[in-house]
Amino acid sequence: MRARGHSSTERREQGPVEARPRAVDHFLERCDYALGVGTSFTRSLYSAQPPAHVTRAQITKAPQDVSVSYPVAQALIGDVRLVLRQLIEALEPRVDAVRRADRSVAAEIAALKSAFLAAWMPRLTANTEPISPYRVVWELMQVADRSRTVVTHDSGNPRDQTTPFYEATTPRGYLGWGKSTQLGTGLGLAIGAKLARPDWLSVHIMGDAAFGMVGLDLESTVRLGIPTLTIVFNNGLMGGYSDYLPIASAKYQINRIGGNRYARIARDLGVFAQRVTQPGDLRAVLERAIGATEAGRAALVEVITREEADVPGYDAT
Repeated sequence: MRARGHSSTERREQGPVEARPRAVDHFLERCDYALGVGTSFTRSLYSAQPPAHVTRAQITKAPQDVSVSYPVAQALIGDVRLVLRQLIEALEPRVDAVRRADRSVAAEIAALKSAFLAAWMPRLTANTEPISPYRVVWELMQVADRSRTVVTHDSGNPRDQTTPFYEATTPRGYLGWGKSTQLGTGLGLAIGAKLARPDWLSVHIMGDAAFGMVGLDLESTVRLGIPTLTIVFNNGLMGGYSDYLPIASAKYQINRIGGNRYARIARDLGVFAQRVTQPGDLRAVLERAIGATEAGRAALVEVITREEADVPGYDAT
């Protein structure tokens, strides 16, 4: 079965989309009550929202976030951890019924996840050259000890290609953030995560445009001894821009990026760096790069990737 997502034509007609697995929309379409935990429910082209008629409730410590874009029926103002603990205590008398419901929901989630992965597995395991960025995310999951790994990304296509598939197995194993934040932000987040948990692997996934913004800041990781792992999706362009700016892209190539020897630049900065052009080499190179970080050296893996036209979104199976 072909992996379905937003095609180039659909993205031009619908505007920006929020990359997500099909299960997200499955449950949003069926819910009648939505509890937002630590969220403002702010209306955005880049956020998945329940249907407008759904009753909403919020847990937030920021009163100004209540009913920003949608009316909220109930608002609990307080620290999220404390409020959730109180709710759990209130539900304790009904714990057996909740557990029974959980079992049926868990089975439904598992079935949806299995179908979604089956549809996208040809991309996740593709042997094409240039390499599919989905294959890079898949190989990272096989290699990294995800119980001691934190992953973040940059905005744009690298975020779209990471968030629907990367599975964090421990709290704070994924550091997520907005779709439209400036390119290069993820490198600073990865450095901060490594400082917070020095014994964990800290991974930053970025595109070549983001490297152009902050790539030289890898020198800081060398000089300060902060061994992060940066993975660069290098396809020589800003993915998706030709969808929204087709004339400027065709006539002036505004989406094209040159100077694409990022592993060489990283090595000159003192980083352990390797360039990958064949999918069969991905796992071994990632293992070597992780080993370098464990030895106290920042690492970079530059992967020559292709532009992926399809993004898991609302219509993805």
